[in-house]
Amino acid sequence: MSFKVENDDSIMAGINVAPLVDVCLVLVIIFMVTAPLLSDPALKVNLPLAKTQEGEEKDKVTVTISAGAKYAVNEKIFTEVAPMLAGVEDTLKNGPSKMVVIKADAEAAYGVLTDVMRRAKDAGATGITIATEQKGKKRH
Repeated sequence: MSFKVENDDSIMAGINVAPLVDVCLVLVIIFMVTAPLLSDPALKVNLPLAKTQEGEEKDKVTVTISAGAKYAVNEKIFTEVAPMLAGVEDTLKNGPSKMVVIKADAEAAYGVLTDVMRRAKDAGATGITIATEQKGKKRH
């Protein structure tokens, strides 16, 4: 019995990476589309319109003031002003960020906004920004 050994040069020696690249690109597109949906704020507010410049993204403490007397510090929701102000102070004193972004509804009480600014400054905030929407953007 004799065995015939052939040298077959047509054997695939590498891996075709084109389908892998296609799948990875589809996954990247899916993540790009769904990422903004995952970053919903704690409370929905109608920000006042203003001509503004986009701020850079960095660590910050976000304070949200709604027109319906609901408040949020980052993702923690409050129904009264005093605990919310204490939450702002506690977050600034114990957290790494000293930048405060206030998202106040256009119909929110002005006094609460000034109280938040005063308490944040007293707690050591290095910067306070009031969030607005760009003029020309449609409100939803």
